[in-house]
Order: sequence, then structure tokens, then C-alpha cells
Amino acid sequence: MIPVTGSLSIEDDEISISFIRAGGPGGQNVNKVSSAAQLRFDARHSPSLNARIRERLERIAGSKLTKDGIIVITANRFRTQEANREDAVERLVEMIAEAAHQPKFRVPTKPSRAAKKKRVEEKVKRGTVKKLRSRRPSSED
Repeated sequence: MIPVTGSLSIEDDEISISFIRAGGPGGQNVNKVSSAAQLRFDARHSPSLNARIRERLERIAGSKLTKDGIIVITANRFRTQEANREDAVERLVEMIAEAAHQPKFRVPTKPSRAAKKKRVEEKVKRGTVKKLRSRRPSSED
């Protein structure tokens, strides 16, 4: 069981991890060792997620989501299989936690008439101060 939030967790058998060869620098070791982890999670058919979380998760996943609703995460930041496996699982957990977070409902408000009037008066006052500063000294000075 992989904990995501206090009330949400996913089963270990819901994810599958396979190891593939990682590209990039590393010499001959790159060609011999399959150290990159590829995690697959069927978000569309997961019994752990409710409809709201599933919908938000599919939106958040973006290009990591296949047409069948499977999230594919490839982790190859580290040189060991174990570190890449942990990295892939951690990235999935972060993604699900973000989807589970309910954004706060915001009621848009408008400034009051008094606030608008005060703002205009302050602008006028500031404009007069600037105008007074830009006046050239008279010939009497």
C-alpha cells in the first residue's frame, strides 16, 4: 500500500514497474545495464480513486497519459534501479496528491464605490505633487 494523503492510498498491485535502458552519459555501462524505471498506472480503472480525483489526475498528467487512461512515468535521473524506482513512485504520488487537493472556491468581488473614489483621489493628489516638482524655477530665484 502506497500512502498518498491522509485518507487516500493506492495498492501496490495497481502500479507496474519495468526497467529499460537509460540514455545519456555513462560509457559502456549505459549499453549493458537497464537502470531506468518505467512506471505504469491505470488511472481510468483504479479502484482507489473517485471520479473527481480521476478527472483532475487525467488533466494534470497531460502528455504522460495514454489514450487508454494509463499514466506512464519514466525515471532515469539516477544510476541505480532502486533510486529510479523510488523516484517514479514519488512522482506518481505527487501527481495524485495534487489531483486530490480540492482548490478553494473563490467568489469574485469588485471594489466598492468608496474604494474606487479613494483610489482616484490618491492618483490626482500624486499627479499634482509630480506636476509641482516639474515646474521650472522662475527668473526671480
